Parts: sequence; C-alpha cells; structure tokens
Amino acid sequence: MTPPAAVCLGESMAVLIPEHPGPLEQAEHFGRSFGGAESNVACTLAALGIPAAWIGRVGADGFGRQLVRQIAEHGVDTSAVGYDETRPTGLYVKETGSGQGHPHDLGAGHSRLHYYRRGSAASAMGPELLADPAAAPLLAAAPLIHLTGITPALSDSCHRLVRTLLAIPDRPVSFDLNWRPSLWAGRDRQALRFLMNASDVVLLGTDEAREVLGTDDPAALRKLLPRPSVLVLKDDAHRSTSIAPDGSTVTELALRVDVVERTGAGDAFAAGYLAGKLRNLPEGRRLRLGHLAAAAALTVPGDLGPMPPAALIEQLLAADEADWAATTVDGAGFHPAPAR
Repeated sequence: MTPPAAVCLGESMAVLIPEHPGPLEQAEHFGRSFGGAESNVACTLAALGIPAAWIGRVGADGFGRQLVRQIAEHGVDTSAVGYDETRPTGLYVKETGSGQGHPHDLGAGHSRLHYYRRGSAASAMGPELLADPAAAPLLAAAPLIHLTGITPALSDSCHRLVRTLLAIPDRPVSFDLNWRPSLWAGRDRQALRFLMNASDVVLLGTDEAREVLGTDDPAALRKLLPRPSVLVLKDDAHRSTSIAPDGSTVTELALRVDVVERTGAGDAFAAGYLAGKLRNLPEGRRLRLGHLAAAAALTVPGDLGPMPPAALIEQLLAADEADWAATTVDGAGFHPAPAR
C-alpha cells in the first residue's frame, strides 16, 4: 500500500441504524455500519485520491473487526489499529425523524445520535500509542496528522495523547474542533483553545467558535489563535472562510444542495480542504474542494457520499464565481451551470 499522506487518529464506532425512520421505541430491525469523525476523514481523503491511514483502538469483538474491515474497504490503511481484549468497541445508534406525528418523533429531516462509548477501547488510548511499532512509523512519516476535539474529551489518557502528539516538533497537525458539549461536560473547555493553538491547520464552525471561544469574528479568532498557519471558519450551508496569520481572508460560497442528512458533512469538508492542501492547491480551491466533499455527504443518509468524477471536480474547482454559484447538488449528483 502507498505510504499515507495523512494519518487520522481517533475513535471509530459501530453504528446501528433503524430500518425505518421514527422514534427508537418503534424500531424493530437495524442495519449496521461504522462512524467516527477521524475515520470519516480518512475514507473521504482516500475517495479523493489521497493515501490515508486511520489509527484507533477497537474491542476484540465482532463490532470492532467489522468496522476495521469496512474502513479498509474504503482504501484506508488500518494496519496500526489496535484490538483491546478487555474493553468493547464504542457504539452509537442513529435515530431519524419520520414526521408522522408520534410524540417522541424528531420530525422529518432531523436526526439524533445516541452514544454508548463510556469505557470503550478507544478511550484507553494514551501517549504510549506513539511508541507502538505499527503506529509510530506511520505517524513519523506522514506529511499530515489529523485530530479532532473529540479524542481529548474521551478520557484523561486520550487528552495526554493529543497533547503529547502536538508537542512533537515539526509534526504538521490539522485539528477539527468538532465540538461535543456532552463529552466536555465537567472538563475544562479552555483546553481546546490550547490544543487548537498548538496545531497547524484549525477547522471550526461559526457556531462552535461562538460557544467555545466566545466569538466567530475572524480578527478576534486570530487574536485568540495566533499560531496556526491557517484557520478555516465554516458557516454551515453558507460559506467558508480561510484566515491567514496576518488576518487576510479568502471566502468561498457553499454549493446549493438538496439535503438528505447532515451527519458527516463537516468531516467531509475537512477531508476536502485537507486534500486540497496536500495537493498544494490555491486557498480558494481548497475551500471549494471542502464544499464539494461536504455536498456529496449531504445527499446520502450515511456519513460518506460518492465523490463526483475527477474531471468534474477539476471543472468545478476552476469555474468562475458565477458558474460555481449556479452549480446544484442532489441525490442524482452534481449539476454544473449550463455552458454559456
């Protein structure tokens, strides 16, 4: 396998998805998949032609073996995944609203994730992972390591792992805030500011920035986070803005998407942006590639959407502002502006 250009480190979990939308008390049959911010990024990077690895820990159980196999089937290097004989693979159940009027229904177009991850195999990861004979070479050689704000909230040992990794000199790290209030309950959220400021690339949503840092103003964010080489601020379905150390910005509008489900879109954006960085694309095209990947994820009920053909990606990255703004995306694919 080609050496990975990006290594994504964090927890991936088994996912149970009801066969039909509606409140969980009405669900009788479930499908099985996998999910996790970092493995989602690795899978999307691989789909965009960027060799990627995912490092994590799962239980030595059927859920763990299955999700590692599924991630590998997406073209991701899973050779450094560890199996824990005493702790289980994390699990979450995805609930989707049906809009049929049940008192506990979430409503059409809404979803909720129910997590069962306390004491999981991944929560036992710690700094010793950096000396693991399978993980250490991947982490040492990768041009980019990707982390999120989820991992340091899983446990004290996971927090130490992230801090230790960020303290290694000349180790480029991207950090997606991925704010999870329930995971950070009782923990010092100011630690996130330290972790972001120790990273090279920081991705965060405007809502996350307001809640964790108290502002979504680009200039104010740069004062709070002066060290990263770039901050990428995502304004949900509207736009993304890249903020350089000198405060200068580049902005690209999001595409118009017929949204099926929003879960996974933020991870897809991160992967698209990072793929553009690893390809040395201009900043605006990095943001566009993020929007393209996010749009693909928004059109499917799962976390991972099909990427458009490479030729179409290049066409849209090179489109002028009017043609980019006129592009639409739905379940049938990407629809560029008609030729003029």
